Amino acid sequence: MPSAVSEDLEEAPPEIFPPEEEKQLLDESNTAKTSANSKFTTGDYSSAVQGYEKALAVCPSYLEYHIAVLRSNIAACQLKLEEWKAAVESATQALEALDRVDPPLKKDGEAKNEDEKNDTGVQEINDALEVRIEALTRTAKSLQDVHKLRTKALLRRAKARQQVGGWASLQGALDDYQAVSRPPHVLSSLDKKTVQTALRELPVRLDEAKNSEMAEMMGKLKQLGNGILKPFGLSTENFKFEKDGKSGGYSMNFNQGEK
Repeated sequence: MPSAVSEDLEEAPPEIFPPEEEKQLLDESNTAKTSANSKFTTGDYSSAVQGYEKALAVCPSYLEYHIAVLRSNIAACQLKLEEWKAAVESATQALEALDRVDPPLKKDGEAKNEDEKNDTGVQEINDALEVRIEALTRTAKSLQDVHKLRTKALLRRAKARQQVGGWASLQGALDDYQAVSRPPHVLSSLDKKTVQTALRELPVRLDEAKNSEMAEMMGKLKQLGNGILKPFGLSTENFKFEKDGKSGGYSMNFNQGEK
């Protein structure tokens, strides 16, 4: 069991249902999921989302893998519906659920320091993690299943982020594609081609979005600055920024004669 995990995980172990009740709730959830899968197959994506949400409503909250499957399936529907931002959110929720079963470890130094600061808190997190892993095993799933689903959710979030566009979203898409290109992620030949294409094309789009947004921001700042300086008979044209070739920093020069 890992000694230190993400601080975002809840510290108290979740309350679990008795075995009979857990099975009954999971069966109800799976029945709703199966119906939603049929709706997805026929192209009725809105009804499929409703079905997956119904499945979520009855699924025990500590069965994180099953929660993640439903969230990821909702993301798949939202991609079909071109609801890009909603798809990003749903895929992120799926990934967060998987992280509560198979959390990313901190760096060694950080983990050690956290142990020294709060041994009790770390133990509580590990107890919660143990409960979830036991639930995973009890429902005939494994960490390998978690890894496969994480790959799928990352690919869906990356696709949605590409469609959202903009500097931040494109950077997030690039991060997701870079993540799935490394072990332990295993890609199909089709997904591998998609990832390779994205890793080749995204940096160009990212630079374009960055330059565009920076230019827009500077334009707004210039407009704001001119509004402030106008009562003094000045404008931003009175201030010139020059880049230092050695340090890479900028210096500002004032020219009273220019407006």
